[in-house]
Amino acid sequence: MALSTAELTLVEQRVTNDGPNIAVAYLLWLFLWFVSGHRFYLGRPVSAICQILSYFILIGFVWLLVDAVLIPGMIREKQDEIRHGMMRALVRA
Repeated sequence: MALSTAELTLVEQRVTNDGPNIAVAYLLWLFLWFVSGHRFYLGRPVSAICQILSYFILIGFVWLLVDAVLIPGMIREKQDEIRHGMMRALVRA
């Protein structure tokens, strides 16, 4: 069953409203890097804890810089999760 244009618009509005914001993610990355705030915000608590622990062996600082490039992809992934969840809910209804 295909979704109507109105339902697809509703899904995209929900993704925009409920999904993570790239500006917030980068601000957390910049100011709360030492507690991996951006990873917790993006729903990745296990990797956030691993990153915090890796600061003690200096690899965490390299990982932190790599995250600057990875944040947009993590946001798209989170938005896709929300989008697919909404679409499944609408198809079932």
